[in-house]
Amino acid sequence: MKYGNRIARLRAEKELTQGELAEKVSISRASLSHYENDRREPDLDVLAKLADFFGVTLDFLMGRTNEPGRSLDPEVKDFVESLELADESIIQKFQLTIDGRELTSDEARRFIAFIRAERQMRGEA
Repeated sequence: MKYGNRIARLRAEKELTQGELAEKVSISRASLSHYENDRREPDLDVLAKLADFFGVTLDFLMGRTNEPGRSLDPEVKDFVESLELADESIIQKFQLTIDGRELTSDEARRFIAFIRAERQMRGEA
């Protein structure tokens, strides 16, 4: 099944018209029609909006998997969406490595301090 069929099926399951779905994801009805009929490919931004709206993965929309609800583990999702190395919980929770060797907590803190100092020297602080 191509992405267009999946989008159309998901829209039908929600009992939405093309116009209603297009409005919800901020695209034109004509664009949605082209996507559903495989005449045009949606860009990544549109695919992401559709996936978020329907609660499915991009892989499902693109036909790479038949598992619509498979998503990242919540901890992995948090890590991917906002990795702030200065956050002590990140240093403690995840194994940070360089050249295949795990950083100690102290090494991670020194690394962060080094980057901050370098940025300050370049006037980016």
